[in-house]
Amino acid sequence: MNEIILMSDPRVAGLPVKECGEPLVDVRQDGLLLVDLRKQDPADAFSLLREGVLRRLRDAQDALPGGLRLLFVEGYRPPSLQRRYFEEYGAQLRAGRPDWSDEQVHTMASRYVSPPEIAPHSAGAAVDLTLADAEGRELDLGTRVNADPEESDGACYTGAENITEEARANRAILGAALGAAGLVNYPTEWWHWSYGDRYWAMSTGAPAALYGPYEL
Repeated sequence: MNEIILMSDPRVAGLPVKECGEPLVDVRQDGLLLVDLRKQDPADAFSLLREGVLRRLRDAQDALPGGLRLLFVEGYRPPSLQRRYFEEYGAQLRAGRPDWSDEQVHTMASRYVSPPEIAPHSAGAAVDLTLADAEGRELDLGTRVNADPEESDGACYTGAENITEEARANRAILGAALGAAGLVNYPTEWWHWSYGDRYWAMSTGAPAALYGPYEL
């Protein structure tokens, strides 16, 4: 497996943001994407993405083999919610490894939840999604969406070897469509893809991110 650069890496946080001002839009507006409601929140923030990200998801949907559809799970996440998720997972790790330093906890937490200050979800730049068949039934991609490394024994990593051939093939289909549309994957989470954020900029060599943190 190639080196995995985590969200906590200083190379990611060190990239500048040149905010382009693109609005957040609701992915449900035209019905082209299947939308799962497991992460729905009272404000319906979960269904929002930057306009350019949604446009690329539509392109990825068009590139999928016949009978397959993207199944959208979560997009925008308010910074306060991102901070809560990060702190809760960090506390979970600390309880299991009291010998870890604060820096170790911060680094290991970033495998699963991005540090709030650079989180792609809070910029409206990231999407958690999977594949479904024509009837909307979720396909096997090896773990549930949002399975953490401890729960899944590392099978949540995109390049994990402890998954079935079917799951590996489905991950390859998802990755080919999204990658061709210009999105990049966070390699510790097969379901997490983004465009225009700092991690995208680092992965593609772009000089700056297009989207910074967004407050509704």
